[in-house]
Amino acid sequence: MATFKQIKGFVFDLDGVITDTSLYHTKAWRQLAEKLGVAWNKDLEEGLKGISRMDSLELILKTGGKENDYSHDEKVALATEKNTNYVNEIKKMTPANILPGIKDFLDDLRDKGYLISLASASKNGPTVLKQLQLTDYFPKVVDPATLSKGKPDPEIYTKGAELLDLAPEECIGVEDAEAGIQAINAAHETSVGIGDAKTLAAADVRFDDTAQMTLANIEKAMG
Repeated sequence: MATFKQIKGFVFDLDGVITDTSLYHTKAWRQLAEKLGVAWNKDLEEGLKGISRMDSLELILKTGGKENDYSHDEKVALATEKNTNYVNEIKKMTPANILPGIKDFLDDLRDKGYLISLASASKNGPTVLKQLQLTDYFPKVVDPATLSKGKPDPEIYTKGAELLDLAPEECIGVEDAEAGIQAINAAHETSVGIGDAKTLAAADVRFDDTAQMTLANIEKAMG
């Protein structure tokens, strides 16, 4: 692990770190499931977390015993409809949806001259930043369309550092998911995890929630 003095940039995941959009994903998938006549339940909701759009649709259809009822083109149309519903939902987001302490943390980073980039697999990342009024903090955003592999592959975090013209050792990556921490570590950046100690056991530094993540606390943890 690098020393705190070596750090010059921060590469952020979006969901679960800056804001929580899972609520909006759930709402949009539920709208679609109900339209298709598939009963919604907690297991289905949990099963959809962290998997791709098409895989999510397949799981909903399978749950309702409808996996063979639609052609590939019809499935693509259904997944597109879900995304349209989701985008309509995230357009209702405001700065009130920023997770606790994150705005202060970003202000502190900017004031102290740290460089910042966004490494989110979501194509809607820039839209979410705009709604949260955080676009100015993230002049550099990794375009998910340019990636060939998803997390836990390090590609997205490697690009996040490249956009800042920094070596991986000069960057801290911030994540709330196990696959994300694996990606940061594989990119040879210092990993900061937010959330459960067991899930994020591989993180170099970990906090229970976003409110605890401050430069002073990171410095203390890194020694």
